[in-house]
Amino acid sequence: MAIPYWLLMSALFLLPLLAQISAQEPGCSVSNNNPSVPENKCPYVVATIHVQPGFTLTIDPNFPDGQFFTIEGSELRLTKCVDYEEDPVLLLYLTCKDPAGQSDSLAILVTILNENDNPPVFPQPNITRDVPEDTEVDTVIVAREEVTATDADLDTIYYELTTTVQNTDGYFAIRGVNNPEIYLQTALDYDKFHSTTLLLYARDRPVTSPEATNTATATITITIKQSDTRAPWFLPCTQLHHDTSVCISSPYSGRVNISEMSTDPLVLEPGPIYAVDPDYTISDRIVYRIVGGNTNEVFSVDADTGNLTMNKIVTSLDTFLLQVMATQVSNIRKYSVATVEIKVINKSNFPPYFEKGVYNGMVFVGLPQRSFVYQAGDPSTPLVVTAMDEDFPDKVNPNMEYYLKNSTDFIITRDGLILTNKVMESPGTVTIQAVGKDVLSLQEASTIIVVEVILATAATPSDKMYSAQDMAILGGTLAALLLIALVFLGVLIWKSSRWYRKPFKYLVKKKLSKEISGGHQNKYYQEDEQPDVSTKQHETSETSSVRAESPVPEQPAFASHFSSAEETESLPKSSIASTVIFDQEEEEEEKEEEAGQEKEVKSILKTDRHVADDGYKAVWFKTDVDPDAGERVEVIEDNAADDDNDDDSDQDLQKNEEEEEEEEEGSDADGHHRVSFSSESLSLPAAEVTVNMSHTGAGTDVTEI
Repeated sequence: MAIPYWLLMSALFLLPLLAQISAQEPGCSVSNNNPSVPENKCPYVVATIHVQPGFTLTIDPNFPDGQFFTIEGSELRLTKCVDYEEDPVLLLYLTCKDPAGQSDSLAILVTILNENDNPPVFPQPNITRDVPEDTEVDTVIVAREEVTATDADLDTIYYELTTTVQNTDGYFAIRGVNNPEIYLQTALDYDKFHSTTLLLYARDRPVTSPEATNTATATITITIKQSDTRAPWFLPCTQLHHDTSVCISSPYSGRVNISEMSTDPLVLEPGPIYAVDPDYTISDRIVYRIVGGNTNEVFSVDADTGNLTMNKIVTSLDTFLLQVMATQVSNIRKYSVATVEIKVINKSNFPPYFEKGVYNGMVFVGLPQRSFVYQAGDPSTPLVVTAMDEDFPDKVNPNMEYYLKNSTDFIITRDGLILTNKVMESPGTVTIQAVGKDVLSLQEASTIIVVEVILATAATPSDKMYSAQDMAILGGTLAALLLIALVFLGVLIWKSSRWYRKPFKYLVKKKLSKEISGGHQNKYYQEDEQPDVSTKQHETSETSSVRAESPVPEQPAFASHFSSAEETESLPKSSIASTVIFDQEEEEEEKEEEAGQEKEVKSILKTDRHVADDGYKAVWFKTDVDPDAGERVEVIEDNAADDDNDDDSDQDLQKNEEEEEEEEEGSDADGHHRVSFSSESLSLPAAEVTVNMSHTGAGTDVTEI
């Protein structure tokens, strides 16, 4: 019960007087006239009283605060709990009577001490708010006065805001630790969460205080309302980086036949033109129209359904890139544009098909990824499925692509080969559907593939298979061995050339010499057995000597060899099988090229036996030999029998080769080249032709027959 203020002040002024009186009347006394008592604490000893014998002390019932106290022996006790917020001070009067019946009053003023016994109180413990998705950041969501708590103990209140919904932290906050106003801290996204629950705590002590703290809690429920924030999406689309607020759509594509008008909506890939409002709680209606690429107004689009149709035929193979715009009815600023590619193609009269309804294959357990699936019963032949098309002469459609359904254990290549997509770990049977699709006409055909996965031990040794890696390793090994063999062969040829000291050009010329001498027969020489013909030819040969002097340009020695060969072929048709031996040193070739000397052509069939020309030799037939020639003429006898022609020819060839080697050894001394002709026929007298060419400063003499 509250004491009036005026009464309390009067009691405070009377206390000193009463104390003085009490001192004068020591019959009744108290230990403390102004005690302090904690609130809400009872029973509690307020003070100690002293009463002399013959005196009595009682509580004056005329004062209402006396009801809270009682006297028990020598103690004044508080028997009822007092709340500081209701009775901060209690005034108590005690009556003391002496034996004569006179009474005096003792006043006791009891002060109630305030304790932290009251928690803060929110005006609204539960609050609900609807927040639009497009609310701007820093907007006040709950005002300060709505969430300010009160404390009967008049303590300072400390606030804290938390959320109970996962992944919604940081969107809402309070202005400060002593300011509970709630505002939007981060932009909202309806696709991330639709609602959240906030808890606002009010404490009468700081969070870190060691004292006992009283806490109050307010619950704020936030509901997010979706706003019209996004433009339409063309479907199907792919979300970017798993962000549901962004979806990227692919272009549409379709086909039309040339010179043919379709009355039905065009079939498009990956599907018909269709757009939606991504703000699906609003779900505004979408309208369509073509805004670009529609040359000659060939196509039109339905405004409500998005179906694409033709207005006229197309007479040329062409491609149309249409721009189709989807717009929200309630907000034309919310729009999107999609690309539609329409190709004009030749009409397909026949759909593709597979020759078999079911293909059977096999694969072994444990093979690595991308291994071939082989034909059932033939582990050396890969399984190939091919779709045929009657629109092509060879039934092979180059625009065909393949893909598999019902299984991810296998893949198919563009050529129709079936490969494993993983390591097959256990035996079993896998059934796959293979689809072949014409990417131009969009026509499809399908077939079934049954693959038996078997253990590798089930294969016989003859059925051993080799992978592409094995074949590549084998090919590389063989190529390396071939390269080593070629290098070894080249080294042998080079070593052989060094050992024998004979250049490659000499070997070629010698080979040519052997072929000429041993591989040709002069048929006309055989006709010389007739007297008339041989005599005529002999006379012609003697009278047809031509001496030609003309400058000869620089040329290599090898060319000189072929020039002499041509002159030999120009002999009269008296068949002479010849052997040409040509050995010329490199230094002599250079000298001959630099000199550029003239060559003198002389006939070797002369009757002039005494030619004063060093290095000149004449050759004639035996019938023309001068008996007086003496030692200057060497006569070669023809005593060989007809049946020994081959042996004699071989002996002559061997003799000529020996002479060539002797001439090679002496060629550096006399600087001459020697060409010998040996007759292979036994019909006419044998003849030997020797040509000596002197490399002098004056020139070179050549003798002809």
